[in-house]
Amino acid sequence: VIESIKKYGCPSVLINNAGCAFNGNLLEMPLKQWQEIIQINLTSVFQICSLIIPLMRKNGGLIINVSSHASYNAFPKWGAYCVSKSALAMFTKCLREEERFNSIRACTITLGSVNTPLWDSKSIKSDFDRSSMLSSTMVSKSILFMAEQPDSTIIEDLTLMPSGGAF
Repeated sequence: VIESIKKYGCPSVLINNAGCAFNGNLLEMPLKQWQEIIQINLTSVFQICSLIIPLMRKNGGLIINVSSHASYNAFPKWGAYCVSKSALAMFTKCLREEERFNSIRACTITLGSVNTPLWDSKSIKSDFDRSSMLSSTMVSKSILFMAEQPDSTIIEDLTLMPSGGAF
């Protein structure tokens, strides 16, 4: 990351879009799985923000954290994922308040089910029709819409759900 910043400069928009999940009862989940989910879905966002935001403070910027409707809904066998995305939503709110006076805006895009390779992982049971999920193209267009807003405004959270409902 540092090499890229030296070569191309500090980004004006940072999109944190990493995620992993695990199907299984919350208290039966191996500690290693729990730690991996928290690391990827929450701690990695903290780490990259800790690196990039101090550099953004000179010119301002926008942080978009990709979250999930699981951040405010409890889903059986998705406990660690729900916890990690809920914590990410609060991290984003706190970051927004702390960095507001440095001209840094922080927001979330809260998504319903998106048809991505996450559903193909070994730890996810996804033996159902995924055709009514959101497409990655629709999500990308929505993120671009958020990024194109003028510096004087912020979409604090944009929720995008499949019209067929949640999975």
